[in-house]
Amino acid sequence: MPENTSPRRPAPQPEGDGGYNSGMAVFSYVIGGIVVWSLIGWGLDNLLKTRWLVLAGALVGIAGGIYLTMKHGLFTHRTGPQKTSHPGDDAERDRR
Repeated sequence: MPENTSPRRPAPQPEGDGGYNSGMAVFSYVIGGIVVWSLIGWGLDNLLKTRWLVLAGALVGIAGGIYLTMKHGLFTHRTGPQKTSHPGDDAERDRR
């Protein structure tokens, strides 16, 4: 029978790599959006015999990449563990 029966604590998460991972995600969203939407614009330019859709596609790609980074919360700077709030927390706090 094991002598130590206390529950194991989870291993601490490494600190300091969250900024790098967030930066790479932002970079990939924005650059990926530019590349994909520019290619779509280039294809439509060739199909419709225009010259401006590739630029419009690049702008849509930038906007989409920034939207995704904001949606995923990658623009905020987190310094430590954050308290997560739930929809009923404010009502619970008001009752006290």
